[in-house]
Amino acid sequence: MRAILVVNPKATTTTGRGRDVLVRALRSEVDLTVAYTRRRGHAVTLARQAAREGVDLVVTLGGDGTINEVVNGLMTAAAGDGEPPPPAERLPALAPVPGGSTNVFARALGLPSQWPEATSVILEALRLERVRTIGLGRADDRYFTFCAGLGLDAAVIHRVERARRRGRVPTPGLYLRAIAQQYAFGAERRDPTITLERPGEIPQRELATVIIQNTAPWTYLGHREVNPNPEASFDLGLDVLAIRRLRVPSTARMVAQMLSRPADPHGRHVLRLHDLDEFVLVAERPQAFQVDGDYLGERHKVRFTSVPSALRVIC
Repeated sequence: MRAILVVNPKATTTTGRGRDVLVRALRSEVDLTVAYTRRRGHAVTLARQAAREGVDLVVTLGGDGTINEVVNGLMTAAAGDGEPPPPAERLPALAPVPGGSTNVFARALGLPSQWPEATSVILEALRLERVRTIGLGRADDRYFTFCAGLGLDAAVIHRVERARRRGRVPTPGLYLRAIAQQYAFGAERRDPTITLERPGEIPQRELATVIIQNTAPWTYLGHREVNPNPEASFDLGLDVLAIRRLRVPSTARMVAQMLSRPADPHGRHVLRLHDLDEFVLVAERPQAFQVDGDYLGERHKVRFTSVPSALRVIC
């Protein structure tokens, strides 16, 4: 089996020595090439080239951003503009080794959060030929594995990314401070502008923020799952949680509901939709936009579609 290991050298939870251990372990099972990302977007190019060269397996060592880039490279390797991607069987399989600060995608697949234990699970899956086929989400032309967002959550991610560029470590505390700052100073709760449109349905207007999930959980605070849409699944369409008004009492209650077990966010300002094939979000003014925890700027309009049985994963 031919494989490539795509390494983000800035991955936060691995060292050079750890990477050497991982390479030796993988080479005991596959014919391995190692490639290091040099800039943002480079993993897209590496994965696309691997798919076009007929590589059987792409292993990632990095966080959710690295995985997202690899997935987008794989899904666009053979398809032209506007064409659907090829069947999952014609694409390399993906094996995500967690190396970031949160690793939502790998943990949602059931992999351990630490890379040595996750590597052991992946090696066992390779020996047993254990493969799972999952669906993906798509936001315009960008694929995502576990979540996307328009509004507050994307603005929070933008704040965290700016803090990381200043040398801050992406801890749960940093995210909580960013949430508090955005809630206090952002425009989302004062002037809701987003409309959700579905074919054949009445538009849902005056939404303050929208979270889209392709699986559950949405994210983690340390070891704790955060679950706006606990029924979201890789095997179904997309789930949505939208908030109409970000008032202090109702927002605090909803956050508590997302963190509870079992999670059940609800209330008169909460809109939840399950297993959607497609929908469009339209905003009156540009809104912060993110996929898989990666801030992508501001958007007026985003079309979301579910892509079933899109990708094979070793886990």
